[in-house]
Amino acid sequence: MRNKWIQKIVLLAMVGLLLAGCTNGAGKKVEQTKTTLKVLFYDENWFYQQYGDLFSMKNGENVEFEIISTQNLYNNEEGKSYQEAYDELIDKEKPDVLMLDTNNFEKYVSDGKLVELDTYIEKDKYNLEGIYPGLLELLKEIGGSKLYGLSPTFYGSAVFYNKDLFNKYGVDLPHDGMSWQDILDLARRFPTDGDEKTRVYGYGDSYPISMDNMISMISSAEGLMNVNPDSMKVTVDTDSWKRVFQLAIDAEKSGVVYNPEGDRFMGGSMEEYYQSQPFLMGRSAMTLGSPYMLQNMKDAKERLKDYKLFEIGIVSGPVDPSDPTSTYNANLSEVFAINAASTNKDVAWDFIKFVNGEDYARVKSRSGNDMMSRMGFKKDFEGQSLDPFYALKPKLNKSYRNWDKLPDNFYGDYSAVMTRELDLVKNNKKTLDEALKTIQSEAQTALDKGLKDKEANKGKEGAGTGYCECWWKRCCYRGGQFRRVTQVASNDNYIF
Repeated sequence: MRNKWIQKIVLLAMVGLLLAGCTNGAGKKVEQTKTTLKVLFYDENWFYQQYGDLFSMKNGENVEFEIISTQNLYNNEEGKSYQEAYDELIDKEKPDVLMLDTNNFEKYVSDGKLVELDTYIEKDKYNLEGIYPGLLELLKEIGGSKLYGLSPTFYGSAVFYNKDLFNKYGVDLPHDGMSWQDILDLARRFPTDGDEKTRVYGYGDSYPISMDNMISMISSAEGLMNVNPDSMKVTVDTDSWKRVFQLAIDAEKSGVVYNPEGDRFMGGSMEEYYQSQPFLMGRSAMTLGSPYMLQNMKDAKERLKDYKLFEIGIVSGPVDPSDPTSTYNANLSEVFAINAASTNKDVAWDFIKFVNGEDYARVKSRSGNDMMSRMGFKKDFEGQSLDPFYALKPKLNKSYRNWDKLPDNFYGDYSAVMTRELDLVKNNKKTLDEALKTIQSEAQTALDKGLKDKEANKGKEGAGTGYCECWWKRCCYRGGQFRRVTQVASNDNYIF
């Protein structure tokens, strides 16, 4: 309720600004034909909250929206893959504006289904200065040096650290461009003694981090794929994967990563929730997070009577050590593009340039925790600089490409084999080399069988829900798109 009132206040406060230029002089009224702009988006209410209401303040008399929701595509009754259902919906409804993730954006650029925006940008002298340069580079890279879409927001993460703990234990402060090797090397310099619910951890997240989680986090930061979705071959028996597995094994053995048994927060009071967050409560030296971490810390201060504040620092990372100027930990889940089949291309461009413009950024930077693509409007959070979130160039993570082609049960089978083999390595019953060969072999067998079964059952059951590989980053690749996770109900249940 409080957020709704804040949103209404912000909207009303900006009416004057957004309505500027809407009149043609006193006493003159120009008749305009109302255009219906069809927008492909995952939820109608969320569209209006984020974009539609603000745009309508300036263009309400001339433009109305028709939202083509993608919600029902996750469990279609025809047994089609998400991508097949998605493509058919677009062909049938012919929306003017498409909301795409990087995977679909790349596909639609390649298929020639999007309108090049450069001509519109040049004609309107649309100002791209101030937009996150790395984000523009990524979009142009996907478009073959041309722009086919723009994204008003992005999801970014960085390394947060507790300066007080670093000073207390005499550990060198983190630096920009840290890799996971750097992070865990620093983490090992903190003590490991004490009760697991009160002791200090070198690294801790908002949930206990198992070795499987750590492997996924490190491999994701380095853009590694455990399956090549083009050849459908498992790819874990490599030097790169061996290094990732070894790093995770060493981290668990050292005891510096927060992973107490049976301590995952499954519900309770706000006080219990905060107590389950080691970094928030000053018991973890480092964590990976978004700007929401700062809001969470502010909320904890207001809600907990004896909350002890500490000084926070933020640095860019984690990076792929082979390319320390870039990051795979920045995602574009809402790239807006114009459908090449649109009959309202000019109006579609008006919408896209508005939601990627300065007025929109000025309003949205005052509410919510999204990172704005236009950098000049959300420079800090109550004095804490957000520059580290813009310091690295976003890099296209291809490890999620074509996941809808994989069998629904593959990652369950893969995880079971990996967990079993890692236990053997930890107990010195197998070498890591031997374990990787077994994982590669058995996972490939499971993949081949799953693909065969999937083909045999095609059309007999609804599309699967997808695999949630990155929920620790508050997002999830589900049904062909990255979705924001609002709550983790259990290991494999997610609320969006």
